[in-house]
Amino acid sequence: MPTPRDIDRHDTDILILGTGGAGLFGALHALQSAPEGTRVTIAVKGLIGKCGCTRMVQGGYNVALGGGDTVERHFMDTIQGGKWLPDQDMAWRLCEKAVERIHELENELGCFFDRNPDGTLHQKAFAGQTADRTVHKADLTGIEIINRLMEQVLARPVEKLQDHRAVGLIPTRDGAALAGVLMIDMRTGRFRLVRAKTVLMATGGGPTMYKYHTPSGDKTMDGLAMALRAGLPLRDMEMVQFHPTGLLAGDHTRMTGTVLEEGLRGAGGQLINHAGQRFMFDYDGKGERATRDVVSRGIYAEMRKNNNPQQEGVFISMAHLGPDWVAQKFAGMVKRCADCGFDLAGGKVEVVPTAHYFMGGVVVDVDTRTALEGLYVAGEDAGGAHGSNRLGGNGVANSTVFGGIAGDVMGADIRAMGALREPDPDALEAELARACHPLTRTPGLVQPLRKQLQEVMWDEVGVMRTAAGLRRGLAGIAEVSDALMEVGVASESLAFNLTWHDWLNLRSLCDISEVIARAALARDNSRGAHYREDFPETGAMEDSWFTVARQSGGAVTVDRAPVQFTIVRPGETILPEDAPETLVAAQ
Repeated sequence: MPTPRDIDRHDTDILILGTGGAGLFGALHALQSAPEGTRVTIAVKGLIGKCGCTRMVQGGYNVALGGGDTVERHFMDTIQGGKWLPDQDMAWRLCEKAVERIHELENELGCFFDRNPDGTLHQKAFAGQTADRTVHKADLTGIEIINRLMEQVLARPVEKLQDHRAVGLIPTRDGAALAGVLMIDMRTGRFRLVRAKTVLMATGGGPTMYKYHTPSGDKTMDGLAMALRAGLPLRDMEMVQFHPTGLLAGDHTRMTGTVLEEGLRGAGGQLINHAGQRFMFDYDGKGERATRDVVSRGIYAEMRKNNNPQQEGVFISMAHLGPDWVAQKFAGMVKRCADCGFDLAGGKVEVVPTAHYFMGGVVVDVDTRTALEGLYVAGEDAGGAHGSNRLGGNGVANSTVFGGIAGDVMGADIRAMGALREPDPDALEAELARACHPLTRTPGLVQPLRKQLQEVMWDEVGVMRTAAGLRRGLAGIAEVSDALMEVGVASESLAFNLTWHDWLNLRSLCDISEVIARAALARDNSRGAHYREDFPETGAMEDSWFTVARQSGGAVTVDRAPVQFTIVRPGETILPEDAPETLVAAQ
């Protein structure tokens, strides 16, 4: 059994956890802003550019580039879409900086996005927005962005720790600052403590504790679980976004749950129920172009009405737009559906709400700093920018904007920092013992417990919630968590011991699932992605508050903090009086 003496030691100056949009942008900007000779290290659970959620982005990147659209309009859509819960300073920074970042992606990193005949960037309509502002590369935008970022990072003097899993944030003995991160080198199974003056946590979210989910199974909330154990405050943890249209392809394929992106509905795609009727206008005047939370609830309500076990979801139909046009505009999704036996261009494809994005995260300021000196958080690990609902297209913008800001800030902050900090040996030993726990138990099966957790979360802590259901959910989560602690893994070889990592994945999911359920129980109203059937009212917007969860002594508590309306108050707008309500043509 590994002991603290067996831990390999490694030092750097700037450590970045994760190689999605936030992590890679953070690395590039840290190299630019830090003093010459600064050591920059990136660590990733898989391979650079080949894992994470940014690569899987289909739809595009929200940015106001004219044609009547403005940063102010983008900001108002973000605030109203988030139901007045976003941190307004973060939301403004997102919308304002996205303009700079999209030009950086094109002109400095070499991204090629789709263009209009006149050479301007093509922007399409996404749900919940009042302008066509989503820049894209067909329906494979994330691959374009990540490939170009990966090329730039690989060409620069950045130390790469691939197949390195972070398992614990290790503070100094007084708990005032971060000393480093405990990792597992998955290729050898050895533990490694990496000390750093600054650490960017950009591990991404990944709500894969639900039966239907879009991220790959290795995305398991590890960053938020580490932050929780470190005592950091997490906000908006009840806000799990369900993308309305996840492919429902059966239990035999991992394609089930993957996204059929927002642009389908933005282009005029129609949702059809089991009776063959278009139904979304029964739930919202914007129909299929309503925000994701509204459309997900509409689909879920229709699913409840249907007693046909052969059709669990509803259908999305694009055929009325012309099969050839659909095949040209959405080539990636048409091919993906065809691979699963469905005709997206000319037929109907069954879909279901799928856990997609996590609006909650670590409490940060607009410069990505946290309450723990030396720790910065960007991307889906950070809370605040989206409030209770993220607009489609704001996700990759958020990652690249705040990843770049984190790199700039870390590079500047490191100039005033002295020597590397010494880690707290007790905290180091505790995290080592936690990671090694399954190696001390009789080997058993992990995956049945993960499926059990996914069923509990889908049924009790999903699209529609009640107090009774949430309490059942907490009991179910505890049952899975307790059972997991009795399951061991074979320890003869720790090199690429994937069962060990499955165990660690599920441990993180259990920890964060409890926080989601407790925050959902604490919010006795309905906002955005969080809908309480027993408290359907939104509550007074001017009295808006967000949840703040913390863990102390192993127990999770949830408090409230008031939303600060630093730029605009509910019922007001920063748009000119004569501004049209929307710039998007009617369907």
